[in-house]
Amino acid sequence: MDFIIVTGFSGSGKSRAVNALEDIGFYCIDNIPPILIQDFANLCVQNEKLKKIAVVTDTRSGQFFNDLTVVIPQLKRSGINCKILFLEASDEVLVARYKETRRKHPLVDEVGGSLEAAVELEKQRLIPIRACADYIIDTSLLSAQNLKLRISEMFTQNASDRLSVHCISFGFKYAHVAEADLLFDVRCLPNPFYVDDLRSKTGLDKEVRDYVMQSDESKTLFSKITDLIDFLLPLYQKEGKSQLVIAFGCTGGKHRSVTFAEKMYTHLTDRGVHVTISHRDIGRQIY
Repeated sequence: MDFIIVTGFSGSGKSRAVNALEDIGFYCIDNIPPILIQDFANLCVQNEKLKKIAVVTDTRSGQFFNDLTVVIPQLKRSGINCKILFLEASDEVLVARYKETRRKHPLVDEVGGSLEAAVELEKQRLIPIRACADYIIDTSLLSAQNLKLRISEMFTQNASDRLSVHCISFGFKYAHVAEADLLFDVRCLPNPFYVDDLRSKTGLDKEVRDYVMQSDESKTLFSKITDLIDFLLPLYQKEGKSQLVIAFGCTGGKHRSVTFAEKMYTHLTDRGVHVTISHRDIGRQIY
């Protein structure tokens, strides 16, 4: 049985994540107090029809939420294949989402009504939970459709101990990737943006990839990154890590970073690694 605990910041997209999990066959329970998770998991084990379970628990549980740090190791000691999916977003995005929906933040009363202070308080309280999360998704710049795709790719097969890798390209001009375990800056490489025929294209186009990779610097850099990743993957797997996020960043997130992310995706796929890919900023308008 796959048992996913979905948690994270209020307003980070947990409801949409649960909807995506339901779409791929998970039986989901929302807003369950942590103290009840162990009993619920035990009941699920007794039901042979329940193979994929997801529960949402967060600061809406009030003081009961503090029990989660105790419940998680208990679940694992009892033999439950428990994984934690943690969703987050930047302070600015969380505040904007709450102002847009006009919903009340669960901690706002504790800080005298300040939404910004409530967001910061929740972030501090969730530091221990984030530290033990198996999967972290930053939804700051993710559309609802892209979040659904990430969830689907992440859990369609199963939530076993197999290490999965997610390659992502992005543009530094829009913000870095907070969820990245390994982040590589490829802004030092030749930039197709300054070639008129290539500016409107992306790293998904062969012409752009050929331009980026024609220099000795690009070839050497990719070779060294590949050697590092090949060395690190077995170590992460031995540690028991569930997901590794490898991010490649260039200025706008359309050319060099996409090229490197695609090449790494191909390399890892050829090695038999379970790998997914996304290009966060590839659709943005070029100015």
